[in-house]
Amino acid sequence: RRGGTPERQGPGGSPGSCPRRPARRRRPGTVAAAGESAQELQAFRDYGESWYRSRKGLESRFQPREPLARQPQVGTARPAAGSGQGSPDLSARFLATTPVAADCFQLLGVTALLIACKQVEVHPPTVKQLLALCCDAFTRQQLRNLECIVLHRLHFDLAAPTVSFFLEHFSQVRLEARAADAGEAAAALSLAVGVAELSLADYAFTKYSPSLLAASSLGLADRLLSHRSPLDLRVSGYPEELLRDCMDQLQLLVSLNGRSLSLVLPPEVAQKCPWL
Repeated sequence: RRGGTPERQGPGGSPGSCPRRPARRRRPGTVAAAGESAQELQAFRDYGESWYRSRKGLESRFQPREPLARQPQVGTARPAAGSGQGSPDLSARFLATTPVAADCFQLLGVTALLIACKQVEVHPPTVKQLLALCCDAFTRQQLRNLECIVLHRLHFDLAAPTVSFFLEHFSQVRLEARAADAGEAAAALSLAVGVAELSLADYAFTKYSPSLLAASSLGLADRLLSHRSPLDLRVSGYPEELLRDCMDQLQLLVSLNGRSLSLVLPPEVAQKCPWL
């Protein structure tokens, strides 16, 4: 650049090249390569418990309280999740702080999706693709403006604990237990991911913390799949009554949205769910 500012150099020292971006995070329920799996296992054994305590301690700070209380023009259906694996309920957290016009909820949904994807995706969707989801009812500048507003309202504080993190943690705890069944653990995780995704669209589940939703989703998955070695839900630290309440609500959600759930499950897991 002009003025003597040095050009950015890549790992090989070539000017103008950028460092490699981190690999895309694996979707919960997918299998890692052997080398990656060994590294992740050792990292979990060394730091898993401290990671869990740290993330669990942050939940109350990020959990939105009555996000639609400031939105009288909206019913009880959550208008947009926009969560992904990186930042849960960006839209809900924003709605808890800022009144939004009824005709802007769709724009808020794609804006939250854009912010979340930027955190976890190597190739996030383009603004053009997101606007197409809204049938081009909004302009690029409107989306960019709302993105800035959302980030400022949330004070750029996006690294919130996610259901995805706790699903992976509890599943790893399960695999470390004696006589663990890896096949059952993988199937339960895949089904639990689908159940947790369903809960993102229901306003009633905002009262449950991500770690409670994760433990309850795995518990329900084990129940629905009739597993012989289910996850010991005591590892979550929640009382049995609270877990049972959340599981019952999730089971009701599944019974009302079986078709939607079947569309997000891997085929091999969906085949194990004849009740869908």
